[in-house]
Amino acid sequence: MGSNAGGVALTIVLLVLIIFVVIVLVRSVRIIPQARAGVVERLGKYQRTLNPGLTILIPFVDRLLPLLDLREQVVSFPPQPVITEDNLVVSIDTVVYFQVTDPRAATYEIANYIQAVEQLTTTTLRNVVGGLNLEEALTSRDQINGQLRGVLDEATGRWGIRVSRVELKAIDPPLSIQDSMEKQMRAERDRRAAILTAEGTKQSQILTAEGERQSAILKAEGDAKAAILRADGESQAIQKVFGAIHKGNPTQKLLAYQYLQTLPKLADGSSNKLWIIPSEVGEALKGIGNVLGKVSPDSAEAGAEAGFEAPEPPSGSSGGSHSA
Repeated sequence: MGSNAGGVALTIVLLVLIIFVVIVLVRSVRIIPQARAGVVERLGKYQRTLNPGLTILIPFVDRLLPLLDLREQVVSFPPQPVITEDNLVVSIDTVVYFQVTDPRAATYEIANYIQAVEQLTTTTLRNVVGGLNLEEALTSRDQINGQLRGVLDEATGRWGIRVSRVELKAIDPPLSIQDSMEKQMRAERDRRAAILTAEGTKQSQILTAEGERQSAILKAEGDAKAAILRADGESQAIQKVFGAIHKGNPTQKLLAYQYLQTLPKLADGSSNKLWIIPSEVGEALKGIGNVLGKVSPDSAEAGAEAGFEAPEPPSGSSGGSHSA
């Protein structure tokens, strides 16, 4: 019985030692992942900062604090009411991009660096936007982002945090202001549309007038050239006719005959009620009568051979000629 009791006790002691060794090994050997950092305290005092990899700690003497994420983090803060310079309350929500650069300072210099960044962002935002009116606040986002980033980076530097970017997600003015802004923008668009329509009408009228002027000028130039060409043609025709007449050396009898042929054209037309015969008609008829009264001997002989006899002159005539 005594030997059995001693064996059981020895087994229990060995099991306890094995468990103790396992616990010591677990607390002594730690693996730090990539982009993480750990702060080690020895007897409650800062001892060192652990980098990624395998490390050995002294059990029950060294204590490893929760690991810190060294990657860039993004934190979105809820909308905050901010009063502008013209006493309008706008709601602004922000997004902050930051990164832990010093694990020791982020652990011992500030209790909760995320909450600290949020509160600092809110107060800085109110200071920056408080010096701008509503229109400037809506159109100066880059300026506001730059000022926020400068103030936050300077304040969080001693906390071991680097603020890389600060962005304004939205700036929401009151509903009444939004309605007024929409009406103003609508009126501005209507004004621009009316101006563009008036400019288009003006340009259209100018182009139409210019086209009509150019058309009238070209038409007048065409009419002038056509009149000149017609005048030149008539002049050349007259010169040719005149030259042909002089070249043919017409007699007075031919001219009288042509004159008589032209007379009916003077009375042509349904509106002519009165025909005035010029005094030259008598002279023309006299010349034609002389021509018709004179018959050459050759013509008389030719008529006799053909069986025709010349008509005898009426009684009371004085020879072979008569006058009409």
